[in-house]
Parts: sequence; C-alpha cells; structure tokens
Amino acid sequence: MSAREIAADVRAGRRKARDVLEEHLARVDAREADVHAFNLVLADAARAAADAVDRGENVGPLAGVPVALKDNMCTRGIATTCSSRILEGWRPPYDATVVERLRAAGAVVVGKTNLDEFAMGSSTENSAFGPTRNPHDLALVPGGSSGGSAAAVAAGFAPLALGSDTGGSIRQPAALCGVVGAKPTYGAVSRYGLIAFASSLDQIGPFAANVDDAALLLETIWGHDPCDSTSIAGSRASLGSGADVNGLRVGLIQEMIGSEGLEPAVRDAVRAAADALGAAGAKVDTVSLPSTQYGIAAYYLIAPAEASSNLARYDGVRYGLRVDGEDVSRMNAATRDAGFGREVKRRIMLGTYALSAGYYDAYYGQAQRVRTLIIRDFERAYEQFDVLLAPTSPTVAFEIGAKTADPLAMYLCDVCTVPVNLTGHPGMSVPFGTDAAGLPIGVQVIAPALGEPVMFRVARAIEEASP
Repeated sequence: MSAREIAADVRAGRRKARDVLEEHLARVDAREADVHAFNLVLADAARAAADAVDRGENVGPLAGVPVALKDNMCTRGIATTCSSRILEGWRPPYDATVVERLRAAGAVVVGKTNLDEFAMGSSTENSAFGPTRNPHDLALVPGGSSGGSAAAVAAGFAPLALGSDTGGSIRQPAALCGVVGAKPTYGAVSRYGLIAFASSLDQIGPFAANVDDAALLLETIWGHDPCDSTSIAGSRASLGSGADVNGLRVGLIQEMIGSEGLEPAVRDAVRAAADALGAAGAKVDTVSLPSTQYGIAAYYLIAPAEASSNLARYDGVRYGLRVDGEDVSRMNAATRDAGFGREVKRRIMLGTYALSAGYYDAYYGQAQRVRTLIIRDFERAYEQFDVLLAPTSPTVAFEIGAKTADPLAMYLCDVCTVPVNLTGHPGMSVPFGTDAAGLPIGVQVIAPALGEPVMFRVARAIEEASP
C-alpha cells in the first residue's frame, strides 16, 4: 500500500497503525541482516508511537505511516551517529525540525538509517558500521550518501524515508535503488537539527516508492522555521496531484546527456522519458548549460572547504569520542584521527588546503566564481524552459568495492547532480525502466527555485509513462 493509502485507512479506522507497523517490522526482521539499511531500529519506540495514533492522539496526514530517518538528523535522547565513531555515545538533547513535523503529522519513526560518514560518499560504503547493500542485488551498492534511506524504501522496510542531499545524496541512491527521491529548493525545508556537512549545499528531502507519496512527505516537512537562518520566509508547498504536461517547455541538458562515462542504457532511458513527455503534449528541445561541466571541480572545493569548517567542532571535548593525550593538542589530534574515517579525513584536508593563506583565491574563490557561472547558465535556461531533464546517475548500481580505490571515479557518480546543489534549485529522480540486467535507472527532473509544483507534475507524467 502507498503511504497515502495507509494514512487514509488509519484515519478512517479501517486499519490499526500498530498492525501497519508490525508488517513493516516483520520485513525488517526478514532482510535487514542482509541489507543493513539501519544503524538503529527503534521497534519499541515505534510501537508506542503507533499505539498513540490508534488511541486517536495523532491522526494527521501521515497517521500511522512508518518513516525511516537518515542518521544525521537529531533525535532527542536517541543516538545520532552520522555513521561515524567521532559521535560515539552522543544523544542529542533536541529533535530536528523535520522530526518534530513528522511526529506532529502522525508518522511513526522506525529507525535511523546508515549513510556514508557525515554524508561524504556516493555508495554508503564509507560508514563506520559497514556498507549498506542494494535490495535489488546484495552484491551492489545502493548509492549514497543516503543509501540506507533509499534501501529501506526499496526493501519495503518503510513506505517513506528522509535523506539529505549535498551533491546528489538523495537523487543518486534513489536512482540506483529504483525509488523516488527529491531535493527541494534550498531553504524550503528547515536544516535545524541536520548535522552539517556543507551548509550552503545541504538540504533534507523525501524518499518514497512513488511520486505522490514523495509529495505528501515533502508537503509535511516544508515550511519556514525561525530556527534556521536560511529558511525561506512565508513559503508553503502545495504539490497537487496532476500529471498534465501539455504545453510545458522541457529542456534536455546537452552536457549531461553527453557526459563522459554515461552508460548507453541510461542515455536511452532519459531520451525515452523526453519522448514520452513530448507525446503527452510537452514541448521538448535540447539546451546547453556549458558551465555545468565544471560543476564537479567547483563542488569538490566548496563542499570540502565548508566541511573543514563544520567538522572542526569535533575536538574530543564537547561531545562524542575522546582519546586521551599528553595535552589538549595531542588529545584533539588523536581523537580526530581515531574518530574520522579515511574519506572524511581526505575531504577535511582538501578543504583546509583550499581555504589556506595563499591558495584561497586560486581555489575556493575561483570555485565560487564558477558556481555563479553555473547559476547564470540555469537562469538563462529557465527563460526558455519550465523544467530541465537529465540523467540522475551516469550508471546503474555498481559492485561493492568497485570504486573505493579510485576517489575520482566515485566523485564522478555525482556529475549530473552537483550542479543543482550549487544553484540551490530543486531536483528529483524518478525511476524509468531498467537496463538489460534489470537494474533500475533514474531520470532527473530539475526546476527553478520554488518550482516544485511543476517539477512534481512532470515527475508524475514520467512515472505514468515508465516502462
């Protein structure tokens, strides 16, 4: 059943929230040992929340719907690890705003999902607790960094999940796991209580098995939050339910369709989706965004620079892991060496170097200028088109371990997604068929800032036309 159907049945008394939960926990018991979608399953707390819904205490739009949370979102009194040893033993004293909104809507939180440590990765292999596996084939990665959330929905552990997207970390795993994943406009969803990776890029968004359920979850968490200084004032989402694309202008991004390393099956799927939109009445044409080819280079200077600053707070003093040393400086160094994994250390060093005296203008400053060029390219494109179409990931899911020895190959997994984070615009991945081996392919729909209503309309049309 869809999340909308579950909530409607629970509100009407046709189903018990506790029964819905037990069905999903049974699936977790059956497959979680193989998939490893979760860092922590909150079975007892979830049962208590479901019982409260059944008593009529909370029958909102998500009444009785099980939801999984990426383990970088603060949950009061419940371990929040970012899949890192550095936060060992830490339990936040507050809930993230999105968690509060979920609970107010009647959702039942079933667990905290695995991720690449501090959301730095594209395969969910960079976790202190081991990799998550793709439910479609356990030898393959689920994508990352929100691979646990994507896998939880794909495996049927929860109808809905939340992830965070800094450079594609919702959309790319959604594509590899064959589910819907959306990154909303920067500032549309509160980041309060999201443990920061790169603050000018991070955004929370939904995973779901279908577009309508993703819309329901996004509508629930959307809205201004005074606790988040980047939150957009007065914004409110109404994502509708229609799939009419007649007369809409759709631009197929040339640089992404022709990007190096794009698998033929993925290219064919994107073109087939464009053809389906054309058959439904949309006006489809190609569009060039030349600056997007520098997106990966700009992103891997800006994001590590912000990470270097944000992760400086993990010092062995305030919370989490502490490794003793002869003095404060050595204790700090020993704690960070033991607590952070290899990829996080790599990005901290990259970011620190990019911000250092003598290199700031050449690297970080130049990357920000490229970011401005990318924003201007998108603005020009939206003068001609209502939405843009591109691949989500250049490949389908790959084998666990296939790219861990080659960081550049791993970074290129996000070549089609990072430009959208650099602009702050919304984007989402919609499943559209499979390759010859039966592995899911995702098509990316991109819209201008606060263009989610038209983006979801196009996504529904693609979903309806999916093979």
